[in-house]
Amino acid sequence: MRTPPAPLHARLLNTADIELWPAGLLRARSNTDARALSRAHAVLRRKRDGRYLAAALPEGLLPLVPRLAHEPGIDAALDLLDAAGTVRGPARAPVALPLHRLQERMEMLGIDDDGYARRTGLALVPEPDWLLLAGFDRYRRPLWLRPLAARAWQAMRRAAAADGIVLEAISGFRSHDYQLGIFERKLARGQTVAQILEVNAAPGYSEHHGGDALDIGMPGEAPAEESFESTPAFAWLAAHAAGHGFAMSYPRGNPHGIVYEPWHWRFAG
Repeated sequence: MRTPPAPLHARLLNTADIELWPAGLLRARSNTDARALSRAHAVLRRKRDGRYLAAALPEGLLPLVPRLAHEPGIDAALDLLDAAGTVRGPARAPVALPLHRLQERMEMLGIDDDGYARRTGLALVPEPDWLLLAGFDRYRRPLWLRPLAARAWQAMRRAAAADGIVLEAISGFRSHDYQLGIFERKLARGQTVAQILEVNAAPGYSEHHGGDALDIGMPGEAPAEESFESTPAFAWLAAHAAGHGFAMSYPRGNPHGIVYEPWHWRFAG
């Protein structure tokens, strides 16, 4: 399956509850979706569950759910759509969104917010209000990063390819709601919150929220496994990533209590 070409300057516009996606990057889930996406330039997507809420068509907004006006956060999303005009988005650098419903998410998981922050030393990470398309990940999903991180990742991939190394993105930006979903899915599979916290930061505390971090793999290797450290891709990153502004966030014995993650790298400039 061929990865689709990346639309020039495609951006994800972000609010606390709703994302504005370029319609061409979304997959239709029904015939109604297909008809709407074929004509839309942008789609409003609920962050909590990925539901498509409305499509921005040349003649106006097409609701895809009943009672769109009552959708939480819809006014902020529509204001952003009106201001941006298209999902090419603003020319300015991204700014941080206000931290939103984090206490509620932590309480849902039974995690003491203050105690968790003190114990791990992790900082709250706000989401940016827009991100740039940095290509596609291993699963053909759009890879969203902050603009500087996106360009640095693309340059690093090209440099690795010139040395015969293929770097694959496993994941990039994750919203607070997406991080909560990771916990919910693992809990449903029988894991405890304590077990999940050894591998995943609590919602609101993951570096992925900031759009500067990504998980990296290489073809033929299982994603997010310690065995990645034995690959030529990891050896190349250890030697060259710093020159592109990337650093490994969670080495062995890191003070945050997170397991060794040779696959997780953050752009620090």
